[in-house]
Amino acid sequence: MVHAAGVDIIEVGRVKQVIDRWGERFLRRVFTPWEIAYCQEKKLPQFSFAARFAAKEATLKAIGRGLSGGVRWTSIEVVADRTGSPSIRLGQKIQRLIGEKEIKISMSHTKEYAIAVALLVDRESYTRNL
Repeated sequence: MVHAAGVDIIEVGRVKQVIDRWGERFLRRVFTPWEIAYCQEKKLPQFSFAARFAAKEATLKAIGRGLSGGVRWTSIEVVADRTGSPSIRLGQKIQRLIGEKEIKISMSHTKEYAIAVALLVDRESYTRNL
């Protein structure tokens, strides 16, 4: 069962400008070491960074919470499985907040925009219905 949805869209150029201006300071504040390494391996890393930023924003919207109470950008990590499909790994505070639910995401980008959708779903019913 889907409990909530969140969506976010961001300009890729805006993310690139922030990275160019603040560099590692911005990257370490928003992304985990794994995310930074993954994105920096790409020919044009700004696309991967922008999509992950949008996924983090969409996740916060789906759980109905902002960055407070110990929740940080790095409390939400976008990881890829062996096929490259993205999924969300949540920090303990967020996981406690949502209980037995989980986040499912979809991300995409064009040359100008990155977008992500996050769904807050029941873990058991979601896997049972596949």
